Amino acid sequence: QAERHVDALRQSEERFRSAFDHAAGMALVAPDGRWIQVNRSLCEILGYSETELLSGDIRSIIHPEDLNPLMEQIKKLREGSIGNLQMEQRYVHKNLELRWVLLSVTTVKESPGSANLVFQMQDITDRKVAEEKLVHDAFHDALTGLPNRVRFMDHLKQSVQRGKRKTHFPFAVLFLDFDRFKLINDSLGHMVGDQLLIAIADSLKSSVRPGDTVARLGGDEFTILLEDLKCPEEASIIARRLLASLSKPFNVSDHEVFITASIGIALSTAGYEYPEDILRDADTAMYRAKTLGKARFEVFDKTMHANAMHLLQMETDLWRAVERKELTLDYQPIVSLQTGRIAGFEALLRWQHPSRGVVSPLDFISVAEETGLIVPIGQWVLDQGCRQIRDWQKLNPHDQRLYVSVNLSAKQFMQPDLIDQVSLALDRAGLNPNSLKVEITESMVMQNVESATKMLGQLRALGVEISIDDFGTGYSSLSYLHRFPISTLKVDRSFVSSMTDNQENLEIVRTIVGLARNLKMEVVAEGVETADQVAKLRALGCEYGQGYYFSKALNAEKAVRLLSVDSPDIMPASSEGFMEYESTLIA
Repeated sequence: QAERHVDALRQSEERFRSAFDHAAGMALVAPDGRWIQVNRSLCEILGYSETELLSGDIRSIIHPEDLNPLMEQIKKLREGSIGNLQMEQRYVHKNLELRWVLLSVTTVKESPGSANLVFQMQDITDRKVAEEKLVHDAFHDALTGLPNRVRFMDHLKQSVQRGKRKTHFPFAVLFLDFDRFKLINDSLGHMVGDQLLIAIADSLKSSVRPGDTVARLGGDEFTILLEDLKCPEEASIIARRLLASLSKPFNVSDHEVFITASIGIALSTAGYEYPEDILRDADTAMYRAKTLGKARFEVFDKTMHANAMHLLQMETDLWRAVERKELTLDYQPIVSLQTGRIAGFEALLRWQHPSRGVVSPLDFISVAEETGLIVPIGQWVLDQGCRQIRDWQKLNPHDQRLYVSVNLSAKQFMQPDLIDQVSLALDRAGLNPNSLKVEITESMVMQNVESATKMLGQLRALGVEISIDDFGTGYSSLSYLHRFPISTLKVDRSFVSSMTDNQENLEIVRTIVGLARNLKMEVVAEGVETADQVAKLRALGCEYGQGYYFSKALNAEKAVRLLSVDSPDIMPASSEGFMEYESTLIA
């Protein structure tokens, strides 16, 4: 019986040993941290043999930052202030890699007044690595590895809070947007564009100080948080260094790529309460830099915010203006310099704001371009202009050659359905296509010569005539001009206004008229204001004139009254005489 008892006890010990060895990492640890007994799983987790572990203690392999928190919790466990202990810990594997474990500790009494510790460890390294990756991905840009908007705003929030203490050094936010980056994506492809963004990120990091934060907000927009500036001017010094670094070519996928950036700077010295506000102002300053020519930086001031608010209100009001039909057209006569008769009218867009009164096109056309409103507005101008000129032709059946000239914006000109828009406007009005002239600028056609040539050819195929507006002020190449189906060149007013007292401008006008004659085009002189100018233009062979000498732009009612008395006598002998003539005609 005693023998059976010994066998049962031995089998029980073997079962315990087997369970101990194959369980999760387990160990018996002395109060001073020495390993008393360890199992096979624990050895595999930590990479040490049983002999190696038993010759040391937990202090030799636990992460230094985790030792004191563990010992404090063990003390509470031994004192009975806590019933159990469970915590995540880091241990150093034999190959020096970190292993995360979920540690559970209980006490076991060996004798009265003496209690050892039972450690049970579960390897959670894979889970912790996955968690860290998720956290990293949540706060960093996947392409460049830079902090993203969320992480940047968190850093900025902390800087704003510190900045409220007067003893804190000033900081600044730089907002960077890369000029014409879309062109690189469109020409070289998005893969090259992504590689360029990575190179840009590396360049920015190498150009700032170690403690500064470079982040990518998205697309080609980057931000930099400059902390602990010695003085506010240091932000401008760093911005210049960034621009100089970015001016060098980037070698990306066997392509040498040049890129420039517009930078806006907002300084903490303005006294910000919220991180969103300083980022907004840096963004505003960046747009100011773009407006002033790109490849430069601007420091924010309060007038920029006021202007931004004004533009925002302008945009809102412009949307409403379209809905409320506040937009109208005025018509400025284009007069034959040989006969004095009205040949046509240029349709000019006007906005009668309910509270501001008349808003200058210089103020709202750029807003309409940026928001895309210029496309539906441009369609309305086409429709209205065609209808109006057709109505006037019906009132003057003896002269069906009366035409309307309508300006096309750059965005409207690039619309793929432009030909359909023009055709629809002509059909709705019942207007002969040769009674419509569309005006474009030199820069519009030179941006993409091939597509512009195709579009202009389609317009001419409709029978619509084409004018180049403000000729002489753009950057057209004479070698391309003959390829465009242009019918009219409009000489810019800057040359006409000073041609009587500036021989150089007179020669420019003479050259333009001669060029047009050789290319079988007509010429309209803009900004004609004096009889002397008319005389010189006639002598040069210029066919048409437009300007205050003949008439300012008139609303439809006054324009039709001017048409009703149209005769060779419409051309006054002097501008002073015309003012009196016009006032009696349209009073």
